[in-house]
Amino acid sequence: MLSLRPLSGVLFALALPIFLTSAPATALAAATNPVVQVEQLVEEILQRNPELDFYRAEIAAAKAGQRTARQWSNPEFTAELGSKRVWERHGPALGDGVAWSVSVSQTFEWPGRLALRKAIANRQVELAQLGLSHFRNQLAARVRATARVAFAAQQRVDVLEEIGQRLESLLAVLVQREAAGVTPVLDQRILEAQRLGLEQRAHENRQERDLALIELNQWRGLPADTPLRLSANWQLVTNVPPLPQLMYWALSNSFELRLRQVELAQQGFQVELARHERYPTIKVGPYYSAESAQDTERIVGVAVSLPLPLWNKNEGAIEAARARQMQAEASLRMLQLELEKQVARHALALRQQLQYLNRYPPETMEAFRKAADLADEHYRLGAVPVTLYVEMQMKYLEAYEAMLTARQQAMEHQLQLEALLGRPLNGL
Repeated sequence: MLSLRPLSGVLFALALPIFLTSAPATALAAATNPVVQVEQLVEEILQRNPELDFYRAEIAAAKAGQRTARQWSNPEFTAELGSKRVWERHGPALGDGVAWSVSVSQTFEWPGRLALRKAIANRQVELAQLGLSHFRNQLAARVRATARVAFAAQQRVDVLEEIGQRLESLLAVLVQREAAGVTPVLDQRILEAQRLGLEQRAHENRQERDLALIELNQWRGLPADTPLRLSANWQLVTNVPPLPQLMYWALSNSFELRLRQVELAQQGFQVELARHERYPTIKVGPYYSAESAQDTERIVGVAVSLPLPLWNKNEGAIEAARARQMQAEASLRMLQLELEKQVARHALALRQQLQYLNRYPPETMEAFRKAADLADEHYRLGAVPVTLYVEMQMKYLEAYEAMLTARQQAMEHQLQLEALLGRPLNGL
């Protein structure tokens, strides 16, 4: 695994390129696996992710339903064939023959019903398209969040390896010295125990990084062990816009809210369609019949057929459609409240994290790193005890992890807020 030493002010830098790979990095691997920007990776996954095929198929099915809603019912052809016998009352038969008839009829919907079905189908297409856009937005946010987890884990590995290398170098010196009393032996054991703990924590962070890279490869549709080297240029916002402005953007651009609004409009058309279906459809068409027994008869005419709405007035379907419309209205109201709560929560958390980060200048981490180096230098000279040396190394690690966690949480709240708003915060 490629190891990078932490840079000065790494937590506050606006651009932080880090190279990650799931296999040992060599010159050949670097040549055959070029660095991929996170945003390039997002675009690649949005093109290749297998789950997108489900939403594309949903759009195709909705468009097929849209074409079906525009079509008239097929005309119906009816044919009848039978035998006819004519006889006098209480007398002999006068003749036998064939009786037959044919007719063609076309079903006509009640005026306005076809337009309602078209409107419902159009909303279904819009829902499918919004579903695809919503999934793409959520998938992009998940990719960025997972890449950020990999970067943060690598940064922790870097500082753990830095402290571990410092301890290892010091242990190599202590082993070569002749032990004079119990103190040097105890110092050596303390340092060895501390190194073991650091190695375990570094191993856990490597696992977290590698799991994130495996997940990214799965979203790409590639084998889990495909080498992946990432680079990114993430920027935290310097100021969060006022909450009313955030609410305005969220209510205007939220994919989930737009989905519920389209569903509510579609359900309104369903209610109107259920009311229209109280009126019957009409079948109209020509017919021709002929009979030949004692004589020949031919009849040509036009037939009209329609059901009489006496028993079934479609009241059950109307009530059911109204109930579903009420459910859609309630769902929309609840989503608006939940959206407002989520926007307020993430905006407040982001402001708090930014205030926390702004309290510490970029030189803070460099000062901790220099203090850790100073403790190492003076311990070698015998000026500080091992307890102070170990304490300084751990405080450097704790401070680094605290600031890294704060920045990571701020980025998480920023991405969540951008997903709710439907646009980048830096563009507001």
